[in-house]
Amino acid sequence: MRVTALDNALWRGGWTTRLRIGSGLALFTFAFFHFINIGLGLFHTDYLHGMQDGRQAITRNNLISTLFYAALFVHAGLALASIAQRRTLRMPIGSALQIVLGLLIPLQLISHIVQTRVAHEIYDVNDEMGYIIVLMWPNSAIWMQSLLLLIVWVHGCIGLHMWLRLTHWWRNTVPYLIGLAVFIPSFALAGLLTEGRRIWSDFSDEFLREQYVEHYNWPSPEAFQTMFSIKDNALIAFWFALGATALFYVGRKLWRRRHSVRITYARGPEVVAEKGMTLLEISQANGVPHTALCGGKGRCTTCRVIVEDGADSLPPAGDVEARSLAAVGASGQTRLACQIRPTEPLTVFRVFRPDGGRNRGHASQGQERQLAVLFLDMRGFTARTTGQLPYDIVFLLNRFFDAIVPAITAEGGVVDKYMGDGLLAVFEKRDASSSARAGLKAAIDISRALDRFNEQLEAEGSPRIRIGMGLHLGDLVLGEIGAAGHASRTIIGDAVNVASRLESETKALGVELLVSDELLQAADVAINPDEVRLFQLRGVTQPVPALPVARASDLGQSVHGMEHIYSG
Repeated sequence: MRVTALDNALWRGGWTTRLRIGSGLALFTFAFFHFINIGLGLFHTDYLHGMQDGRQAITRNNLISTLFYAALFVHAGLALASIAQRRTLRMPIGSALQIVLGLLIPLQLISHIVQTRVAHEIYDVNDEMGYIIVLMWPNSAIWMQSLLLLIVWVHGCIGLHMWLRLTHWWRNTVPYLIGLAVFIPSFALAGLLTEGRRIWSDFSDEFLREQYVEHYNWPSPEAFQTMFSIKDNALIAFWFALGATALFYVGRKLWRRRHSVRITYARGPEVVAEKGMTLLEISQANGVPHTALCGGKGRCTTCRVIVEDGADSLPPAGDVEARSLAAVGASGQTRLACQIRPTEPLTVFRVFRPDGGRNRGHASQGQERQLAVLFLDMRGFTARTTGQLPYDIVFLLNRFFDAIVPAITAEGGVVDKYMGDGLLAVFEKRDASSSARAGLKAAIDISRALDRFNEQLEAEGSPRIRIGMGLHLGDLVLGEIGAAGHASRTIIGDAVNVASRLESETKALGVELLVSDELLQAADVAINPDEVRLFQLRGVTQPVPALPVARASDLGQSVHGMEHIYSG
């Protein structure tokens, strides 16, 4: 089953994350239509009241109403629980703003709910928009409720961005959604002010005021006093919950301090952190610069440290850590910060201390992806060009690349580098499946483009060109290689080596393409298992199953399941 980035964003983090996202979406949907409803006051009162009647027919259904209020309490409760359980209050400014705005919402929302829904349920008040506006208009309440509108909207938009920023389509739609995000509250506030002026003008007329009071079934002074008491009690409950959250956070922090460990960084600070965290997490939680290009997965060794004191208290390195350290020939005192969990005081030296003067972002230093790689080489190039003038050789190569490279770029591929009569291309798509399909389609189109180019060569009296291609899908690291300010983006990884070795095997086999079984599976292409062969490639520890293809241009017709990749 294919899992999208949106699925990952929704389902990662456990049931509490899913519940928080689900309840937040329900509340955001309610707020969205509520603000649109208010904005209709800009055009006509009938539009405003008509939409309100339609909304309330849905939201005041017993089941829907219960779900909305449950979402409100669940979302607020989970937010307070997440604050209480935080290890530190250090966080990105966007997250901090979202939390602060979220904590401000109840201070005005409680009053709004009491004066509308509670008034309607207990005193049978007709809580139309006109009633709400008249209730607020003569005093500062109108500005406080307008501020509530903005706070709710900004809080929801930040949450939506935090959730959807991992999806492949979000980045492209953000410019348009920003416009929508600015329009909605502006539209609502314009409608509120327009309707407010109109209805307050009517309410100033004594005769019309009596009609409004009767129409809304205006609460008595005693009823208002009771609602004020309900509001005050609700606010006390909120402040109690907020205080309990603060006490829990402080209590956990004090408990962690008693169960903490001291870390001394050579040429750096000394920090106290909770036991159970990795050394890399301790660095990040305390703002200590610590390089970790793979994100703390043990896939690289850039977070490694030399333990100068306290190494005896650490358990032996596990398999993942031991393999990584052995690959770089590390000394016995060297450990990976992402793998060790200190329980006793340590003094450590960061081997790769981030250089603040180096103008490189994290993504430029290295980004791990699973992508398709194509290695292509021209056959018999040396024999073909022996005795030719250098200008003629360059002319032939440029014509050759002009003919085949468009087939790569058309599928979103990028030529990472040219190597004489060959090239290395990578297909940087949103996921492995898309990358694999793009690589297959490009290989087919390269073969067809080569057929057309060879027809031109034959018409000129020149011999045909043959090629060999190796196509594989695997883990790559994309990053900048070179001195700061003069680095070029390139790819590194075992997948490049496998693709290169597969291309070399096409010479002995006399085929145009060798495509790995791993790529075919990722592209969801069904093949005959008997046609797949195992290749023991130089520099590759495990045999690689791959499909030999005599002519890549015939791949679409000879292999079942290629219809969704290439047709025509």
